[in-house]
Amino acid sequence: MSRFICIRHEDKYEMERRAPLTPKHVERLVKQKMMDIIVQSSEKRVFTDEEYIKAGAKISRDLKKCSVVFGVKEMPLHVFEPEKTYVFFAHVLKGQPHNMPMLRRMIELKCNLIDYERIVDEQGKRLIFFGHYAGLAGMINSFWALGLRLKEHGYISNLLKIRQAHQYHSIREAKDDISAIGQLIAENGIPDHLKPFVIGFTGYGNVSQGAQEICGLLPVKEISPEKLLTLHHRKKLPGNLIYKVVFHEEDMYEHVDGEAFDLHEYFSNPQNYRSKFEKYIPLLSMLINCVYWDKRYPRLVTKAYLKKLYSRPVTKLTVIGDISCDVEGAVECTLKPTTIENPLYVYDPETQTIKDGCEGKGVQIMAVDILPAELPRDSSNGFADVLVNYVKPIADADFDEPFEDLDLPKAIKKGLILHKGELTPDYKYLEEFIK
Repeated sequence: MSRFICIRHEDKYEMERRAPLTPKHVERLVKQKMMDIIVQSSEKRVFTDEEYIKAGAKISRDLKKCSVVFGVKEMPLHVFEPEKTYVFFAHVLKGQPHNMPMLRRMIELKCNLIDYERIVDEQGKRLIFFGHYAGLAGMINSFWALGLRLKEHGYISNLLKIRQAHQYHSIREAKDDISAIGQLIAENGIPDHLKPFVIGFTGYGNVSQGAQEICGLLPVKEISPEKLLTLHHRKKLPGNLIYKVVFHEEDMYEHVDGEAFDLHEYFSNPQNYRSKFEKYIPLLSMLINCVYWDKRYPRLVTKAYLKKLYSRPVTKLTVIGDISCDVEGAVECTLKPTTIENPLYVYDPETQTIKDGCEGKGVQIMAVDILPAELPRDSSNGFADVLVNYVKPIADADFDEPFEDLDLPKAIKKGLILHKGELTPDYKYLEEFIK
């Protein structure tokens, strides 16, 4: 048991500037919980060493005194020390091959691993997450990408006033810019050749809600998927409205045998379902993908369909904001994740190749895989608002106790993947991936 905890410097990505706990939350833990906190020095973290010192933390590069280490992203192998507890986004739940060496190393050293992604309530709902901020940043970037892509097509729009998300000091500043553009659209309308301008959102969880929050700063009218199918047949449409469609599972998938859609069965046996999303794609100007996907599930946008779609003389679909960013996943033309430094590429359906930037034939793809890092101050504060409540129970836990006797909050115990170097019951399935 120890109250000596550490906040680790992030080093997986050059532009990763988030922290799991902010100076405000550190001060709360130091003053109210009497905890000793070491913050690993960082020149790029959005919060300075001086801010943490003022909050009562100690600054060091050496983490040997700490028994519990909090981070955001995966950690390199040399970081891990025997029998310590690590709390971060491990990205091992799907047996991701690139992270299996890390998991093996932690097993060898008899470490404890708590994965934020699996800190859930009794209904399986995640409690600590950055997803909302991924949606916010993803939508800002998608609007920014749309302005650049329209410029490539010869149209100079007010969207060019939008910057990439990380260039804003705060989400408030970004919202002010987009709200001002929304006012211009309401007053002046959009060009006839872009009407009706339709933005489709796949999914309705935290990520989608964040993206929709940004979209709602423009003059938006929400319509159902069914109404979308008839929208283009209407003779008179308002010239100053953007249409939004939110697709739920039953809108996107159907049973292969024609049976009624059953949400529980879809999640339990996704192999019994296929996509019916293609009927909507030609009607979308932008697609914002926010759904969870793994290889068991059907794809929504395939390379084969895009090749057929882009063989037409005119194609509405201009930008895909793949916030979920599963490579060749639900959106098969997401051939690689992008970085904050190089966030966009154009996918050519004919050659099935990509070209970085905004030039070329095809559809613009935005697929940054650490989107919340583009809003590091806001996203860190939102994340820490929840995490701070679990820090002391984690620090106080005696991990030498048998798993069944561990005195941890239920949600944290659900997220404990490794206990003393052994996979806990819910994660025994990872043994086959580790081998």
